[in-house]
Amino acid sequence: MSSDTIDLVPYSLIDILRFLLVSLNLEAILQESTIYRRQERLRKIRGGLGLGDAYGATIERIKAQDGDKSRLGISALMWISHAQRPLKADDLCQALAVELCSTSFNFDNIPSITTLVCCCQGLITVDKKASTVRLIHFTLQGYLSTSPDILSRPYAIMAEICLTYPNSEEVKAISADRSFDAVQMSFLKYCSLYWGVHAKMELSHHARSLALQLFKECDGHISIKLLLEEQDLYRYRDLAAIDMGLPFTGLHWASFFGVDELVDALIEARCYDANAGDFLGCTPLALSAQSGHEEVVKILLERGEVNPNKLDHRN
Repeated sequence: MSSDTIDLVPYSLIDILRFLLVSLNLEAILQESTIYRRQERLRKIRGGLGLGDAYGATIERIKAQDGDKSRLGISALMWISHAQRPLKADDLCQALAVELCSTSFNFDNIPSITTLVCCCQGLITVDKKASTVRLIHFTLQGYLSTSPDILSRPYAIMAEICLTYPNSEEVKAISADRSFDAVQMSFLKYCSLYWGVHAKMELSHHARSLALQLFKECDGHISIKLLLEEQDLYRYRDLAAIDMGLPFTGLHWASFFGVDELVDALIEARCYDANAGDFLGCTPLALSAQSGHEEVVKILLERGEVNPNKLDHRN
């Protein structure tokens, strides 16, 4: 690599930051309603308003929007900045359509991606090639992570949404007759793969109740199949067994994700046989141990009836 090429790298990053700062500050000026207020905003910018301040000013504008736009803007930032994988535009739109206190999913409640981009006041953008949504710049991720007052309890809220959707009547119908489309499948797959990841980080009382409800009806649930299809533990196995209602219980599910509060609740309630194998003979103890969930392993081993030497049929 030539010295000229090396010199170009830092300057290109600086140029990007400068352009982003100018864009955000210009947007902030134009949002003001009078000449006086625009002049005051310009004066503050000339006084040294930096990128962090520009982010803060933009987020304040998001919060000040009328109607549901404020909630949509902040929620979109929460999902994009805390999701476990890049979100497709349809995933984000469906996530923001979930009503936490409802047992049904209303497809008429799904906002358009154009609406979400507008609600976020320029802080998110759509990568048209990958069909994913991302923050306008990587520095915004750092800003949001160091400003907990902006996004309150994101993992708990995301766990609630990821559990509300598979508990909905619409998804239960999908589990029964397999009539789903690609858009539905994409967000349902995110919920299936990551509700436990979010819940392990922070489990609210509501998420706990939703998880226990889901466990009661998990026989043959499509979310289990979507989860197991992605795991090395079960890959290349006969997953048709799941459709036959063979066991993969709530205790297996909670142990797999390592959500110790849920495992403890199920053990105390004696809802399941702690030594029961799933359709491959894998016990909750084996699942939690393989995934490195030490606290769950401890909870299970403290129960005298759990047999640590029970073999499974994976090999």
